[in-house]
Amino acid sequence: MDYFIGQIILLSFANQSKDVSLCDGSLLQITQNSALYSLIGTNYGGDGVSTFALPNLQGAEPIPGLSYCIAIAGYYPPRS
Repeated sequence: MDYFIGQIILLSFANQSKDVSLCDGSLLQITQNSALYSLIGTNYGGDGVSTFALPNLQGAEPIPGLSYCIAIAGYYPPRS
């Protein structure tokens, strides 16, 4: 399935792919995720030099067994 980079989606744990990451507040390297960093920056943490953080939405799921994930690969959202 194709997503827009930075799109937050609700998935069952079994449906996660290499294109999405859990919204668990983890730190990512800017050099390896420059497109996502250009969209969310350091809004959720990180030093802004080498790392940035994903949003932490753990515990906010409406149904147990689902997880909020963020697309780390896919289409770059168009600017209009």
